[in-house]
Amino acid sequence: MSSFLKTLIALIIVVVAVGFFAVRSANVIPTNEEFAKAKWSDVQNQYQRRADLIPNLVETVKGYAKQEKDVLTAVVEARAKATQITVDASLVNDPAKFKQFQDAQQQLSGALGRLLAVTENYPDLKSNQNFLSLQSQLEGTENRIAVARKDYIEAVRVFNTAIRTVPTSWLAAIFYPGTKAMETFAAAPENQTPPKIDFNNK
Repeated sequence: MSSFLKTLIALIIVVVAVGFFAVRSANVIPTNEEFAKAKWSDVQNQYQRRADLIPNLVETVKGYAKQEKDVLTAVVEARAKATQITVDASLVNDPAKFKQFQDAQQQLSGALGRLLAVTENYPDLKSNQNFLSLQSQLEGTENRIAVARKDYIEAVRVFNTAIRTVPTSWLAAIFYPGTKAMETFAAAPENQTPPKIDFNNK
């Protein structure tokens, strides 16, 4: 076999290997993006689950604590604001909309925390079976929200790292021009702590 043929074969092998590596690396980007979007969907579902529990909680508390009108109104208004924000997948690429979503959810968490705090003043409410059931469901939902947020934050970290580091950043520019980094939740301690709703130790 001539040296030219050997060189040609070696060159072909190198080109094929590089091409294979490029395609494999390029596929990492949409794979990571879809995974992050799936985790975002989990976050949405858990926030929606919380929003669905709130009307029954408000009505139950109202039956025992009508005088807490301001607190009840604040929860209803915060829920309405949170559920009015469109939360499709495009939100994760829009810093302004993502911040609006996060702020609304934080406002709802704060209002909900204040509502649950005032129930300490109503022993009959705290022993109501419907309230206890809602309390348990809400506590579980808050925990699932925390887990979903954590999983989403990690998925976004992996995706954002891929589109910002070589060589996948080069491939993103070639194969997926216009790819944007995804937004993630602020990691401030107050944003990580769900409202305390366990009254059984009192």
